Order: sequence, then C-alpha cells, then structure tokens
Amino acid sequence: MVLKTFGWSFAVTALGLVAALLFGGWTALGVVAILSVLEISLSFDNAVVNAGILKKMNAFWQKIFLTIGILIAVFGMRLVFPVVIVAVSAQLGPIEAVNLALNDKDQYQQLVTDAHPSIAAFGGMFLLMIFLDFVFEDRDIKWLGWLERPLSKLGKVDMLSVCIALIVLLISAMTFATHAHQHGGTHVDKAETVLLAGIGGLITYMIVGGLSGYFEDKLEEEEEREHEAEEAAERSGKPRSAVQLAGKAAFFMFLYLEVLDASFSFDGVIGAFAITNDIVLMALGLGIGAMYVRSLTVYLVRQGTLDDYVYLEHGAHYAIGALAMILLVTIQYQINEIVTGLIGVVLIGASFWSSVRRNKALAAAEGKAGSDEKTEVSSGV
Repeated sequence: MVLKTFGWSFAVTALGLVAALLFGGWTALGVVAILSVLEISLSFDNAVVNAGILKKMNAFWQKIFLTIGILIAVFGMRLVFPVVIVAVSAQLGPIEAVNLALNDKDQYQQLVTDAHPSIAAFGGMFLLMIFLDFVFEDRDIKWLGWLERPLSKLGKVDMLSVCIALIVLLISAMTFATHAHQHGGTHVDKAETVLLAGIGGLITYMIVGGLSGYFEDKLEEEEEREHEAEEAAERSGKPRSAVQLAGKAAFFMFLYLEVLDASFSFDGVIGAFAITNDIVLMALGLGIGAMYVRSLTVYLVRQGTLDDYVYLEHGAHYAIGALAMILLVTIQYQINEIVTGLIGVVLIGASFWSSVRRNKALAAAEGKAGSDEKTEVSSGV
C-alpha cells in the first residue's frame, strides 16, 4: 500500500534531487531538500482536508487528482504562480517576468515580497471561509464541544460566515494593510489592494464552493433514484445522463480541491523566498513536497484514516483558521515559517491524540458491555 501510494512521490524526489545536484551542486541539493520538508510541514493540514473531500470521489477522479491535479499544483502554483505575481504586480509581460525570475533573482524576490499583501488577503479570506463554514455547521461528532456547540447554534444565522469574514477583512485593511510590509523592511499603505484581493478570495470561495456543493447535492439526489433515472434515460435515448451528472459533481469537487490547494500553497511559496530566490530550486523543492501531500491525501482516503480518527478533520480545520489569520497578520508583520508549520502540526497532533483516546474509550466500553452480557448469559439471567 505504501509503495503503491507513495511510489510516484519517491520517484519525483529522486529525480528532483538529481536535477538540483546537476543544476547547482550539493548546495542546491540541500536547498531543495529543505524546501521539500517545509512544504510538507506547512501542508499536512491540507492533506487531511483534501482527504475529507476526495473520499467522496471515485477511483477515476482520485487518479485525476494525482495526475492532472499534481501538474496544476507543481507547475501551476509552484512555478507559474510566482511568475504571474511578478508579471501582474510589476505590469510586465510573461516573457519579461520569466527572464527576470531567471536572470535577476534579487529584483524578482523584491517584486514578489511587494505583492505579498494582496496574496495574503486573497488566500487568507479563502481559508477563513473554509474554517468558518466548518465551525458553524452542526456536526454529530464534536472535538471541542465547549466551543463547537455554541458556534453550531450561531451557524443557524444566514450568511454569518460571510459577515464575519468581511468584518475581519475590513479590520485587516484598516490596521495591517495601512502599514503593509514591503521589500527592505519599509511599510506602505495597501488598504485598497488588500480589500480588493480579499473580496476576490471571498468571491472565489463562494463560486467554487457553491458549485461544488450544488453538484454534490444533485449527485446524492440522483443516487437515491438511480434505478428510476436509468430507466427513464434509456427510454429517452440518453442512457449516460446519470454518468454525466456524476462527472459534473466530481469535476466541481476537483476544481474546489485545486483552488483549496492553491490557497494552502501561498504560505509555502512566500516562505520559500526566505530560503532561496532561485525559481528553479523553488519549483523543484516545493514540487517534491506537493507530491507527498497529494500521496498522503490518497493514503488517508484508502486507509480510512478519517473514519478511524474522527477528530483529525477538526484539527485540520482549526489549523486552517490559524493559517488564515497568520496570512492576514503577515500583511504587516513577518512571521517565521517554522511557527506557521508548528501551529498546524500541534493542532493536528492534538486532534489525533484525542481520536486515539476516544477509540480506546469506545473499545473499553464495548469490552465491558460484552463482558456483562456474557455474565448474564452464564448466570441464566
């Protein structure tokens, strides 16, 4: 199972490290290795959340997530995205931006740093909406009951998540954005930029998440009346209508996963500049890390880990909420990537430990119940 799931990750790791060695020697190899570890540590919560969505998709779409999805993740977010940042922020053409990234790394890093407020606002709002919609939903299984019970009651208020997100964005624009951190330690007013980018992140979440939820609901409705739909489709000469609907549902869930991964990758891409400003090494290191995150997502699904450790998804969403707030704070202040990664690891680790304790308690209760039942039978009661 491990080799089957992580085989491609191992292969990409070997190829990536060899490419780094040939490109820049042992120093480059070390940089790529560090970037890989950084990406995995920052994105572990991403894998847990992705697994919760991916388990609803069939084997075909899981394969698409590992093939086409990884191409988008590696080449789109880890290679093209940093170049697009420079092109948009500096109003350069794509070719000029690529040339700048390859031949003037210091200027390239400066432009990316200056574009960080808009990146942080967009990604922060997208992730914040994921967190808010999770904690405001009434769930049968609660990890931090003292917090989640009152929040689930508040969640009955329509559009509460959007209202809170907009309030957080407004406060961020009026505080952090007025002294946004720029290259060289200077600070400038980027309130308007942060507002526009944050609203863009909110709109993106509502469109992609809304379409994904809509088609997921339609798929569930279709499954409930599957036999009737098939008979009706055959009579109308459209025997594949149910499959097409499932494809729409899976496609929009896949699209949602890709946007989610993009938002998670913001901190990894920005954090990578603290280690290197070489776009080639950055793409290699973050690409290797992204492969492991993808493989870990599929592993969690196939092993049923989220079903066995029921609080993992809670911990991951709390980590998302923490990351969203950290991104907004980094508009003005620099926060070490190690701190960002450790917060996620601690929250997920705590949720895992709570899940283990819950499983032990349930097993003990079942064992006691079985023992009592045997005693009753043997005593003739």
